[in-house]
Amino acid sequence: MEEQARNNDSAFIQFPAEAGSLIPLLQSIQENAGYISVDSIQRIAEHLRLTESQVYGVASFYAQFRFRPPARHCISVCLGTACHVRGGDRLMTVLQRDLGARPGTSTVDGRFDLNRVACLGCCALSPVVKIDRDIYSNVTSMKLKRILDEYK
Repeated sequence: MEEQARNNDSAFIQFPAEAGSLIPLLQSIQENAGYISVDSIQRIAEHLRLTESQVYGVASFYAQFRFRPPARHCISVCLGTACHVRGGDRLMTVLQRDLGARPGTSTVDGRFDLNRVACLGCCALSPVVKIDRDIYSNVTSMKLKRILDEYK
């Protein structure tokens, strides 16, 4: 935790205390910590002489910012046209049921984040699921269960 605070301290030194530094500062903190904590919002507000509501308002507007620590593994289900037609939506339903998480949330045990994405650029291999940096193609419900077992 102390190392994370030191990394965040360097972000505060790196960016001038002006409103235009808000987004780069949020990005830097998230890159170091993995998410934007309540403490970070308070410190950013103090540094930039903004209210916490202003900082949170900007951060919550952009989908790139997280307000909770990331799970151990990130699952992204492609729901672009090709993947949707070939069963991507069924895969998402299976994951929601088996993991007990909805898109945009994490499992209770902090093992998986579940996300839906518009396209992973692998249309010829659809349906596609990405876990962390690994891409799995031609995924079926049965194949998905075997894949998840590798991450448990």
